[in-house]
Amino acid sequence: MSDPEEYVGLGGWTPAELGRPGEVRPVVSAPDPVLSRPGPEVDPTSDEVVRLAADLIATMRVSPGCVGLAAPQVGVSAQVFAVDVTGHPKTLTVHGAFVLCNARVVEASRWKAGREGCMSVPDLTGDVKRAGRLVVEGVLPGSGKAVRLVTDGFEARALQHEIDHCAGLLFLDRVAGAHAVYQRKVYL
Repeated sequence: MSDPEEYVGLGGWTPAELGRPGEVRPVVSAPDPVLSRPGPEVDPTSDEVVRLAADLIATMRVSPGCVGLAAPQVGVSAQVFAVDVTGHPKTLTVHGAFVLCNARVVEASRWKAGREGCMSVPDLTGDVKRAGRLVVEGVLPGSGKAVRLVTDGFEARALQHEIDHCAGLLFLDRVAGAHAVYQRKVYL
């Protein structure tokens, strides 16, 4: 990627820039093998990736309580995910709804444990230690524009959770042990 100062933030990107409505896809559950396989990098300008990005947004929007969804969760092994923490009570920084391709964490600090759940592990939650401040670099689908997001709090947690999905990891792979896994009491 180029000089970080050239691509800080989303530059006004919205899902409308994908130029197509998405279709709702079924969400796969563990132990589906696609969830434990690291996804390959993608060409963010390809029609297939733009369609996938739109489908991730559409699927996320019809899923109550969902703040993020990664390609492996809809059965596609790829480094693509959507996030939108808008309106969540634990949110500090909000970038709105967005999709990133080939994202990676470049800075992480302020580590703290917090409870997480996942649509692909519908019956469990767990305490996962994540960075509370995060810098992520990735590429926007469609335009192929490189971006650098600086975030914190709940959005930082959501980004790490989705980046893990793209690497073939579930939140259960990050818990400290069985003592940090709980039966889900309520599913939105």
